[in-house]
Amino acid sequence: MSAISASLLASLSTSVGGLVALKFRDRLHLVLGFTAGVLLGTVSFDILPELFEQAHRLGTNGMPAMIALVAGFLLFHSLEKFLLIHHSHEADYANHHHPDVGVLSALALIAHSFLDGVGIGLAFQISTAAGIGVALAVITHDFSDGLNTVSLMLVNRNSPRRSFVMLVLDAVAPVCGALSAGHLEPSASSLTLYLGFFGGFLLYIGVSDVLPEAHSNARLPTSIVLIALTTLGAAVMYLTVRLLG
Repeated sequence: MSAISASLLASLSTSVGGLVALKFRDRLHLVLGFTAGVLLGTVSFDILPELFEQAHRLGTNGMPAMIALVAGFLLFHSLEKFLLIHHSHEADYANHHHPDVGVLSALALIAHSFLDGVGIGLAFQISTAAGIGVALAVITHDFSDGLNTVSLMLVNRNSPRRSFVMLVLDAVAPVCGALSAGHLEPSASSLTLYLGFFGGFLLYIGVSDVLPEAHSNARLPTSIVLIALTTLGAAVMYLTVRLLG
């Protein structure tokens, strides 16, 4: 396996996740319930442990990364509210959703997928074994990236066609990242800050956008199902991280 073939598999995984979200868009509240758990699990079991592991290697306490996390949370909150206020004359401001918010969310996930591809490329430069290990983690994780990209586009009232375009960009991003890896050498400290910033972004969209929307019109029986799906999403990410290390 090479970095390019691994990134192509990651691209396929992203595509499948996004197509699942498109296929079941008529049951979007169920998809969103699961997505919220995936986002929570990603931050709790993947990003934060990696963040503190990187900080330990650098001999720091991780505080700069946690500041970056808060900055990511507040920056996306500010950008979202700016977009909503900017479009305040539109009826859908009342529901706190606007297509531009979905695009902004999708672009952040696309950037993350690009860095996933960079990670694959850099790992293969170390050794084939390291590359395969990183690739397996990314391939599994990218299914949820595709799912999240499409879900966040749809929940913010983007059309299925527009959501599909963003899914295509998300699927291509890991390949572009792997091809760029030979020209990029991010420092460990900058990666730690990035992890914190991206973790803050995921926390915000999970608790402010995805979870409230999933429960917005749910009665008690449906809410119980949604909570179970959110728990399942978090459990899936926990098992994924545990199995793939």
